Amino acid sequence: MTRRSCAIYATGIVCAHLLIVGIALLVAQVFQTMIHNRLKKELTLTEKSQVFESWKNPPPPVYMEYYFFNVTNPGEFVAGKRASVKQIGPYTYREYRPRENVTFLENGTKVYALNPKTFVFVPEKSAGDPKVDILTTVNIPYVAVMNELNSYSFFLRSFVSMYMNSLGVELFINRTVHEFLWGFKDPLLSKVKTMKPEVDEYFGLMWKKNGTHEGQFVFHTGEQNYMDYGKIDTWNGLRQMSWWSSNQSNMINGTDGAVFHPLINRNELLYIFAADLCRSIHLAFVEDVEVKGITAYRFAPPRDVLMSPSENPVNEGFCVPAGDCLGTGVLKVSVCRDGAPIVVSFPHFYQADPAYINAVEGMNPNKEEHETYLDLQPTTGVPIRACKRAQLNIILKRVQGFPKTRFINHTIFPIMFVNETATIDDDSAAQMRMLLLIVNIVSNFPLFIVGMGIILLMVLVVLFCRNRQKKNEVKRIDFTEAFHSFAPTKDDMAYTQVSDKPEQPTEASSNKPARNGSYIAMSPVET
Repeated sequence: MTRRSCAIYATGIVCAHLLIVGIALLVAQVFQTMIHNRLKKELTLTEKSQVFESWKNPPPPVYMEYYFFNVTNPGEFVAGKRASVKQIGPYTYREYRPRENVTFLENGTKVYALNPKTFVFVPEKSAGDPKVDILTTVNIPYVAVMNELNSYSFFLRSFVSMYMNSLGVELFINRTVHEFLWGFKDPLLSKVKTMKPEVDEYFGLMWKKNGTHEGQFVFHTGEQNYMDYGKIDTWNGLRQMSWWSSNQSNMINGTDGAVFHPLINRNELLYIFAADLCRSIHLAFVEDVEVKGITAYRFAPPRDVLMSPSENPVNEGFCVPAGDCLGTGVLKVSVCRDGAPIVVSFPHFYQADPAYINAVEGMNPNKEEHETYLDLQPTTGVPIRACKRAQLNIILKRVQGFPKTRFINHTIFPIMFVNETATIDDDSAAQMRMLLLIVNIVSNFPLFIVGMGIILLMVLVVLFCRNRQKKNEVKRIDFTEAFHSFAPTKDDMAYTQVSDKPEQPTEASSNKPARNGSYIAMSPVET
């Protein structure tokens, strides 16, 4: 056997082994299963995991941007015309949110934690000075008192109305952004406190929320089931709320939005419990995006989250009292806001009924600026970019006994909205890209083996064809030599040309008798 034949046989054997092993690994998904099992084990909230440290002290900076709706025609609105507002802001604050009092429970399968939030003003990211800029907006304590007295007698409401007029309390107030956000001493609440000591005389949208937490959480670590990773087990000791009018609406579903289980697919719904919204919401896949070179899935709340019960009967449980429902795009959260007629929505009533948008001049909803979304790396489930947007509104309507409301139109009045954003930092992004590169290399190793087998198969075909061509050339040479050995030579093929003319006699033979052909005769004997 020649060296060429040995090379062909060796290439064929290696090629066959590579193809068989590679295809077997692809079909069995050995490496993918190994990587997935490793991810399920590593991406848990156990004390020794790196994920736990980033969960405990989130590295990406979180910013809270506050936008306010400054009312430009309060007098005209009170007289019965449509309200006109102008958006001002943002007033940006850096949000620090470390986990505190972290305690593992039930053999590490659950973890208890508090999540206090601290806010620090960032002037370079803000549109103005909140301690200087004056805001004209709805007097929420005034509206809260009216709403509280709505079930009382007309006589009592009229008496309270006259008393508030004597105090100079109006339906709209002028305060600095800082006061309206972080609190001020309200004259009306101060008077109420004398009758009800439990009432706080200070009011602010973020009053007593700087440095405080949203409740006591117990999370699943994912140790028993990776699908439970980060899910809330209890909130303030509750597994179910009692505010809403159905068991499904009162459920505490999903995570707090900081982490999600690994190996996310596009077809699933992700659930988040939002304590500030007093409910759980779900997010659905929207599109593939890229953040700092990392491929991610974008999830956002679909329109059915705040859809009217007439369009989505599941939301009927959020009508409190039962049957008292609002339209699409808004949610009344009075049940968890001390009775004030507070309504939440997306900014500028994005995805809401056009009636709410048209009721106030200055609303310009659009997806780019007003959509809430999460960009998640699907392999690890880590949020690499988040944008949470919510608007705070209040219901203004006519209340008998309060003459200042007798001309106003029933309006869900916008007060302000927040834009809470976070994007993965550069160092974490670099580590994420390296991790994903390793995962891709290991996961695609069977494809590399199959590719090498295909390349060797092509080499084998080339070698085989060239070897076949070489053999054909050798056969042609041998056949030619054999043919020449049996064929007559040139000398054997020599001949004398025969002339068709009669031979002329010579002098020597002219005296001899002519002969017809060749013969043998005996010469006559002379006598």
